[in-house]
Order: sequence, then structure tokens, then C-alpha cells
Amino acid sequence: MISQPKRTNSYWRAGEPMVWLSAAALTLTLLSAAILLIVIMVNGLGVFWPSPLQRLELKDGSLVYGQQIKVEETADKSALRRQYKIANRDLYGLDFRWIDEAQILTETTPEELLVLERIEHGDFYGTLKSFEISKSVGPATLANLRQQLQIANNDLAQLAELVEKLNTASYRMEKLRLELQKLDYRKIAIEDPARVQLMDEKVRLEAQFTELVKLQTKRQAAARQAKAVFADAAGQEKSIALVDIVQAYAPNQMSTADKLLFYAYKLKELLLGEPRESNTEGGLFPAIFGTVMLIFVMSLFSFPLGVIAAIYLREYAKEGIVVRIVRIAVNNLAGIPSIVYGIFGLGFFIYGIGHGIDSLFFPERLPTPTFGTGGLLWASLTLALLTVPVVIVSTEEALGAIPREMREGSYALGATKFQTLYRILLPMASPGIMTGLILAMARAAGEVAPLMITGVVKLAPALPLDGNFPFLHLDRKFMHLGFHIYDIGFQSPNVEAAKPMVFVTTLLLVLIVLLMSSVAIRLRNKMKKRYTFGTF
Repeated sequence: MISQPKRTNSYWRAGEPMVWLSAAALTLTLLSAAILLIVIMVNGLGVFWPSPLQRLELKDGSLVYGQQIKVEETADKSALRRQYKIANRDLYGLDFRWIDEAQILTETTPEELLVLERIEHGDFYGTLKSFEISKSVGPATLANLRQQLQIANNDLAQLAELVEKLNTASYRMEKLRLELQKLDYRKIAIEDPARVQLMDEKVRLEAQFTELVKLQTKRQAAARQAKAVFADAAGQEKSIALVDIVQAYAPNQMSTADKLLFYAYKLKELLLGEPRESNTEGGLFPAIFGTVMLIFVMSLFSFPLGVIAAIYLREYAKEGIVVRIVRIAVNNLAGIPSIVYGIFGLGFFIYGIGHGIDSLFFPERLPTPTFGTGGLLWASLTLALLTVPVVIVSTEEALGAIPREMREGSYALGATKFQTLYRILLPMASPGIMTGLILAMARAAGEVAPLMITGVVKLAPALPLDGNFPFLHLDRKFMHLGFHIYDIGFQSPNVEAAKPMVFVTTLLLVLIVLLMSSVAIRLRNKMKKRYTFGTF
């Protein structure tokens, strides 16, 4: 018969408590991640669903139009109160209002109530009263309003073509100005043929630009003449130019199919549209593009650098105190706060290398910096330094896991060290190397602190990639989803209005990270199947 103490000692020696503790920790981690995703999805996916627009009659005789957001207890917990989005910021000065349920006499959902999404001042809730258009357009109905909005959208499309021409002319004028500035720096004579040709081109472009501006001003004034008059719950009328209305809809008239189509349209706008109203409304395409571009450029720097450094440390460097110090330094770099990398990037890349590039290649533009200011290139290099320790460690571990017999067998068959590395070791270690890249991309996608001082901005005037030579402009500033969350969540003066976009942007950032990681994981799994080895 085995005594109880021996059973207990055997239980601890077998490591059963550690197994259960590890399982509990993993379960807790996965549960926390699942809860976080559920909270983000619940608050983010329902943002664009068209909620009913209610008409409330209060005991004080006033009327309110609004969409109910949430219900909670009052401060003394004696009753309930509701939060309504009442919109009409330009009339009321606020978008949301709390109303005690005891103050509500009646609540209805009239079908004639409209929601107007505007370029400025947020949404407008009210009823259509009349049109202020030179020609007769019939009765004030939603169908006629949509027809006039379509005409206004056609006018905006023509204005957008003019804006594109203006941007092209402005870009050419700026390039011409820089060429003349270079000639001034070199003290080229005024009568020099090259300068004369540039001056003639400048005069021609300025005349073309002036004509385009006049035409744009004329068309804008003509487009803004078409207006519609709306009334809020109190009967206060508001005249709104049709070109300022993004779209109009009556949520109380919409069927489930109509709401699904509206939801799909809003998702398309989110992914492909431009932000508006201080980034709290509209789309997120510039931020999505900037985030993906940042991760891509960062990977181009960190991945080769990390792999080459790991190969040297593992395969070529002789073990000694220097190599041990380097490994300790690499491991410690992974734990340095990201803001420290941002300060280093600001001092070394921007003020150091960037200013040096300006002094050597663009002296005529100084003191206006070209590369001596924040941009996509410096932000990518800063994040590359931040993530390269992860790539180094994972690559070293992958190379170290390959048995010595594989190297010796390759050498015995006459292969050189480089051939062994290139044809045997790197293919077998590729799944582990891809793991390091996945971790690096995931960390870089969520970093915000280094970017705030190395190139990210609230609203970028142009994308880093366009149709103008050299097409990829690494010196430009850019938008980023992580900074977008910080900006609208903590810097916006209207926190309640910005809250839905915070959850949407967070969900989008998580999905982008998951998508990019999934692609990398798929590549890693293919490598595993091709270079199967027991260690991996």
C-alpha cells in the first residue's frame, strides 16, 4: 500500500500543478481576448445600422427628434433616463441629450422624419419643408430631394475634376518653383536660356491656374444656389445647400432589405471614403492605406536586417564575450518602451540623417526641410528598429533548432558553408523566421507613440503613393489607424459623437492585423509542409 506522502511527492514531481496552471493562464488569456473582440464588435458593427428616429413630446410642451442610444438609471437610482442623439449641432450646440423617462408624454416614429448626413456640422434631424431652386421641382418629398441630390452630386463630380486639374497644376508649379530656386542657389544669370524657358513655363502655368480657380469659384457659387429648407422638432427652419448633404434617408420608412443595403453602403464608404467632420465621420481610406504602407515599408527594412544579423550571430560569429553582449543587448532592446525609439528616430533619422540629406541634395530649399522632417520613411525605419530584435531572436532560435548533423552531412557532400546556409538551413528555418515576421508586423501595426513624433498626422493632404513621379513619396506625412483612434478618442472636443468611430476604427485595425498575419501564417504553413522537420 502506497502512503499518502509518496503520492503527493509524485504529483508534484510529475509537474501536474504547472500543467494546470499553464492551462488556466492560457484559458484566461484566450477568454480575455475573446471578450475584448466581442465588446469591440458589439459596439462597432452596429454603428451604421439606421435606427428609428423618434418624436418625443415632453411634459414641458417641447418636442424632440432623436435616436435612442442607451438607457440607464438616474443618479439617485429612482428612475430611468435615456440618451438620445438629437443631432442639429449648428442649431443646438450639442449632439446628445439625456431625457428622464418621467418627462416623456408620448413617443412616436413618424415616417416623414429625415436624417441628413452633411459634410459639416454632423447629421440633421427634421422634416423637409420646401426647395429653394430656380426651377420648379415639384412637391417637397423625399423622392424629389434624392433627385435633386443626384444633380448636386453631378455638380460635385465636375468640381472634383476641376480640383484634380488644380492639384496637377499646383504640383507642376511647385516643381517649377523648386527648379528656379535651384538656379537661384547656383547664381545662374537671368538671361540664361534654361531660366528663360522656366520663367515662360511659370507664366503659362500661373495663367492656367488662375483660370481654373476662377472657373472653380464660379461653379461652386452656382452649385450652392440650390438649397432645401428643413425644420427641426421646434419648427425652426434651416436652409441647407444640397451640395453640403452627403445623403438623405428616412429610417422609419426603411424595410429590413433597405437597411441592409444602407449598411453595405456605409461599409463601402468606411473603407473607400475620405474622413470628414474632424475625422469623426466619413471613411478611413487614408488611414487604412497609411497603416498598410507603413507595415510594408517597415518589413522591407526589418526583415532582411534581422535575418542577416541572426545568421551572422548564429553561423559566423565566434562565441565570446562580444557575441554574448550583443545577444544581451538584442534581448534588452525588445523591452525598451516604444516612445524611446520615437525619440531616437526623431534625433537620429530626422534631425541627423534627414538634415544631412537636405544639406547635400537640397541645399537650395533650406531652411524648409525636405527629408529633415517627419515622414513615412523615418517612421518605417523607427518601427524597423523597434521590431528587428523580434526577428533576430526568432531567426536565431529557428537556426539553432536545426540539428548539427544536417550541417555536417551537407559539408560531407562537398557543399560550402554558404551553400549549406542557402540551400539547407534557411529553407528549414523559414517557418521560424516567418513567425518572427508575423510578431513584428503585429507589434508595428499597433504602435502609436513613436509615430506621433516621426511622421503621422491627423489629416494628410495627400497619400504617399500617387501618379506623380517618383510615385512613392517616402518624405510625405501619413495617417495611421492607431493614431486615428487616439486622436478621435482622446483629442476630439465631442467625445460622444466620436465614440462610435473609435470602436469602428479599432475593429478595422484588428481585422487588418489579423488579415496580414493570416497571410503570413499561410505562407509559414506552406513552408512547413515543404520543409517538414520534426523540430518545427
